[in-house]
Amino acid sequence: MAYMSQKGYDTLVAKLQKMESVDRLAASAAIAEARDKGDLSENAEYDAAKEAQGKLETEIAMLKQTIREAKIIDPKSIDTSVVNILATVGLKNVKNKMAMKYTIVSETEANLREGKISIGTPIAKGLLGKKVGDVASIKVPQGMVELEITSIDYDL
Repeated sequence: MAYMSQKGYDTLVAKLQKMESVDRLAASAAIAEARDKGDLSENAEYDAAKEAQGKLETEIAMLKQTIREAKIIDPKSIDTSVVNILATVGLKNVKNKMAMKYTIVSETEANLREGKISIGTPIAKGLLGKKVGDVASIKVPQGMVELEITSIDYDL
């Protein structure tokens, strides 16, 4: 089961619709064009187009499964006084005083460039249930890090 926001769910549904209606047609067209070029036994373009179609179909199947198993989070059911999924958490590294901000999201919505970390990451797991002012000691690949929670915001 994948927990996600309504926005994340809607994004996945839109991606699936595009893949089924636009990308499938493009893959079929690429196969047809390669087929028209002659002998299929020595046609690398045909093989590549068939492989691309196979990857697309696998992606579509996986996306359908994720959508089927999705559990949309009701924002009203979240305790906003503690860190939970959908929280934007302000943090300060206790050791070097570096400030950072992350939004905790589902696996499918994670995007580090946008400051969105998956609920399955060590940092997110270490922050869950904590309040403003709490210090979380979290084991990361570089060792232990202590992060003080400076703010918790929910864009509900």
